[in-house]
Amino acid sequence: MELPAPPLPLRNLLARLPQYPPAAIIALALNAVLGESLNAKNLPQARGKVVTIDVRDIGLKLAFAVEDEGLVARGNVRPDATISADARDFLALARREQDPDTLFFNRRLVMQGDTELALLIKNTLDAIDFRALKLPPPSRVLGAVALQLRAWL
Repeated sequence: MELPAPPLPLRNLLARLPQYPPAAIIALALNAVLGESLNAKNLPQARGKVVTIDVRDIGLKLAFAVEDEGLVARGNVRPDATISADARDFLALARREQDPDTLFFNRRLVMQGDTELALLIKNTLDAIDFRALKLPPPSRVLGAVALQLRAWL
C-alpha cells in the first residue's frame, strides 16, 4: 500500500514544528526495542556521531547521537550523516516491502555526509529481524526514558 503525499498545508506545518520532541519519542522507542543492537557499544565507529533522518515530503528532520546506551535525540545540530527519503519510502523500508539498495539506486533514498556512518546504521537496521522482536521489559523502557531525560537536562 503506497501512501499518498501529505497535503501541502500539513507539510508546511510539520516543517515549522520543533524537531526535538518527535526525535526524543522515536529515540525512546528505538532504544526500548532495539537498545541491545543500536548503540555505540555495538557500533563503536558511530560513538558520538549525529545521524539525521530527513523525511523530505513532510519536512521532518530527526537528529540522533549514537551513545553507549543507545540513541539520544538532538535538536538543531549539524549532522555527521543524513539519510533522506519520503515518508512512504521509510514506511516501506520498515515494513520490508522495499529493499534499501533499490531505493538508493533509484535515488529515493539519499545518504549525505559521512556515508560510511549512514551505511553502518542502514546495514545494522537492515540486519534486524523485526518480526522476531518482543515487547521490551519494563527495565529497558525505563532505561530508555532515563537516557532521553539525562540528555535533555
